Amino acid sequence: MPAHCQQSPVLAGSAALALGALVLYSREPSCYGKYTGSLAAAPHLPAGAGWFLQELPSLALPVAMLARAVPRPLGSARDVLLGLFCAHYFHRTLVYPFLMRGRPFPVAVLFRGFVFCTGNGLLQGYYLTHCTEYPAEWYTDIRFILGVCLFVLGMGINIHSDYLLRQLRKPGEVIYKIPQGGLFTYVSGANFLGEIIEWIGYALATWSLPALAFAFFSICFLGLRALHHHRFYLKIFEDYPKFRKALIPFIF
Repeated sequence: MPAHCQQSPVLAGSAALALGALVLYSREPSCYGKYTGSLAAAPHLPAGAGWFLQELPSLALPVAMLARAVPRPLGSARDVLLGLFCAHYFHRTLVYPFLMRGRPFPVAVLFRGFVFCTGNGLLQGYYLTHCTEYPAEWYTDIRFILGVCLFVLGMGINIHSDYLLRQLRKPGEVIYKIPQGGLFTYVSGANFLGEIIEWIGYALATWSLPALAFAFFSICFLGLRALHHHRFYLKIFEDYPKFRKALIPFIF
């Protein structure tokens, strides 16, 4: 482990990230999209601009730390793993916001998301650029292979599910429709399930406490959001498929 790595901030940050999921999101869904609620009259930004600003630190900070890191052999496992993290946030920052047609984004929610993404971007980037070294044979380790496969699978599910959601409405439509196709055949939160699979894979491939904490946060936050979506659909659609679960096919 590099001598200049400070483990205490990393451990404290990981614990704060995990506990924050329970404190912030244990009761109510985050107030954006269909759950704006009490923030309906608060200041808003266009949905795309809000998502771009919220997600930007998770892309910019790790990239900046990677650029300033001590040069390593081309293809270093640490760089590849951090590249996976940045690939997700490249899509969420520079692709997804320009495709979405969501509701205006509350500035208060944007601020909370920006703070979280800043802390998480710093934590994941700092750990992989300063606090760990992987052996040359890590590429053949079952944890790395399975983790990367899960990450790619989850990202594919997430992107495909977002595409299906965008196709539900024609331009200008504001009504809700039942999601169809892909994993939406089995669960209401197919997009959330995909992202959860991503971060479980990332935690496995990096075999690190910061990544595990982020995966735990994702399960808590996205799992609860999937449950709220499921209840919402059951409430407004009398013909909503009764066999469809909230997050895990045939189980939950």
